[in-house]
Amino acid sequence: MKAAPLIAALDEKEGIQQLLIHTGQHYDKNMSEIFFEQLGIPKPDFNLEVGSGSHATQTAEIMVKFEEVAMAEKPDLLVVYGDVNSTIGTAIVAAKLGIPIAHMEAGLRSFDHGMPEEINRILTDRITDLYFTPSADGDENLIKEGVDPAKIHLVGNVMIDTLIRLLPSAEAPEGITADEPYALVTLHRPSNVDRPEMLTEIMQSLNRISERIRILFPIHPRTRARMAEMNLMPANPERITLMDPVGYLQFIWLQKHAAVILTDSGGIQEESTYLQVPCLTLRPNTERPVTCELGTNILIGEDMQRFEKEAHAILDGGAKPGKIPPLWDGKTGERTAEILAEFLQP
Repeated sequence: MKAAPLIAALDEKEGIQQLLIHTGQHYDKNMSEIFFEQLGIPKPDFNLEVGSGSHATQTAEIMVKFEEVAMAEKPDLLVVYGDVNSTIGTAIVAAKLGIPIAHMEAGLRSFDHGMPEEINRILTDRITDLYFTPSADGDENLIKEGVDPAKIHLVGNVMIDTLIRLLPSAEAPEGITADEPYALVTLHRPSNVDRPEMLTEIMQSLNRISERIRILFPIHPRTRARMAEMNLMPANPERITLMDPVGYLQFIWLQKHAAVILTDSGGIQEESTYLQVPCLTLRPNTERPVTCELGTNILIGEDMQRFEKEAHAILDGGAKPGKIPPLWDGKTGERTAEILAEFLQP
C-alpha cells in the first residue's frame, strides 16, 4: 500500500529505472501476493524468499540476501518503507555499501522500546539520507534527534494515496453484507496475542460486545494459532465471524462500512481516520498521534473496561468527530517522486 503510489509516480519520471525487491518477509498468499495483484504493483525484480523466523534470523537473512543484490545492481538510491524488519535490514546493508537511503514514513515514534517496530524506526532514521514524513510530528521528532531539517520533507501519507485511488473499487468479501451493523476487529501484535492473560481478556470483551453488535474478524494466521492453542475461540461463532485474511479491496470495504473498528494495527489507525470511522486501538501508545489528535482514533491501552465502555459509547452515537490530517490528499507519491528525481539528477 505504501510502495504502489511512489512506484507509479517514479514511472512518470524520465531517466529513472526502478528495481523492486520483495524480501518475502510477508509470504502467505493472502498476506502478500494478492496485494501485488490488487494494487497494480509490477512483479518484483527480485524475491529474496526470506520467510518467517525470529527477528534476528529474519533480519540477518534479509541482510545477507539483499547484499548480494545490492552489490550486483549498484543502485544509486534505496527506498525503504515503514518499520518492518525488511526496512532496517536493507537499510543497514545500503549504509555500509555507501548507497543513499530514502525512508518513507520517517520520524514516527511511539517512544516504546518494547515494540520491535520502534527499534526498526529509530535505527533506520539514524542512517537515512532523505526523510519523508507523513505528518508534522515526524518532522518534530527528527529535529529533536538532531537530523538536519534540510533533509526532512513533509510529503503526507503515501498509504492514503492508495486508499483514495482504490476506494471506488472496494468490494465486499464473499458472503458479507452491510445490511446489519458490524464491528471490525484485527489483532496481531505480540503484546496482545502472545500473552495468554491479555488475549483472554480481549476475547472475553469481544464476546460481550458481540451480544450487541456482530463482529467480523479477519484473523491473522499467528492470532488464529494462538487462539486455538489457548482454547479462546469465540463463544458464539454466529456473533463473531472469524475470516481468513482478505485482499486490500475487500478490507477497505470492511473498514468503510464498519460501525466501529477495534484494532492494534498502525495502518488501520490511519485508514480509519481518513474514512472517518471510529477506531479503538488496543495499545498503550501510538507512533501515529495525529490519528488521535485530529482523527477518529482513541488509544485504549490494556483497560478492557474502558474498551467496552468506549465501544458502547460509539454504538450509542457518541463517536468523537475527526478531521483528515493535512496533505493526506492522494498526492504524496507525486510530491515524493519530485524530490527523489531532483536528488538523483547527475
